[in-house]
Amino acid sequence: MEEAIKKADVLIEALPYIKKFHKKIVVIKYGGSILGEDKIRKGVLEDIVFLNFMGLRPVLVHGGGPNISERMRTSGKKAEFVDGMRVTDHDTLVMVEEELQKLNDTIVKEINELGAVAASLNGKNHKIIQAEKKKAKVDLGLVGKIIGINPDPILELVEADKIPVILPMSKGADRNTYNVNADEAAAYISAALNAEKLVILTNVKGIMRNPEDASSFISTLTIKEAKGLMDNKVVQTGMIPKVDACITALEKAVKKTHMIDARISHGLLLEIFTNKGVGTEIAK
Repeated sequence: MEEAIKKADVLIEALPYIKKFHKKIVVIKYGGSILGEDKIRKGVLEDIVFLNFMGLRPVLVHGGGPNISERMRTSGKKAEFVDGMRVTDHDTLVMVEEELQKLNDTIVKEINELGAVAASLNGKNHKIIQAEKKKAKVDLGLVGKIIGINPDPILELVEADKIPVILPMSKGADRNTYNVNADEAAAYISAALNAEKLVILTNVKGIMRNPEDASSFISTLTIKEAKGLMDNKVVQTGMIPKVDACITALEKAVKKTHMIDARISHGLLLEIFTNKGVGTEIAK
């Protein structure tokens, strides 16, 4: 009986959040090594399906860096990164799109097997993401900077109670195809959708003042504080695009952003439906 009461208490704690976020869009960015681990991926997708059945409107944007890097390695190509962004020549671009599409197909299939209805969207083919060549301190090749989002194909699926699963590719006005950073894509998509939240799933607990010290975990930050951590090099390498994405989303239209560890069992639900949450929240 006690165990049943505890479960009921959990549901009651979630009730205000279920009411508050009913029919609200939540954009979730999922990628990295955690996307390739079957057990973790199943748990994350279960959470996304749960959000859908609770009346929220989840939109999933995914990357696939480790899969792409492994494909490049077996093809004899060296992966190069600058500030967390992949240097992309034409051959790399072909591999990027093929690997992202494979992952996209897997995610859509697994969500459907869990009982929801997912649909694949390619930012390029469905004309969702408009981009131009990204300028950086070194030439990144066919890497795009987002200049616009067409939210209509996403909204059409959301309004039909389907879960959009979006891979971040784009075609520019110059007719070149561009590889777009998935964190950046999630930020711009969440802003274009006026999303309630942007949640970035990572393989770390959140933002730490000292990555070697678990007690230095930061649960809540403002935009100004997050920028300060970047300026002071507390946030480095692969975390830079993630924090940038949160700041971009907040400065446009998104109400709150979260960075959470996907390895925590049902961390996505804990972050959205409980009082304390489990990750780092960046708010205006």
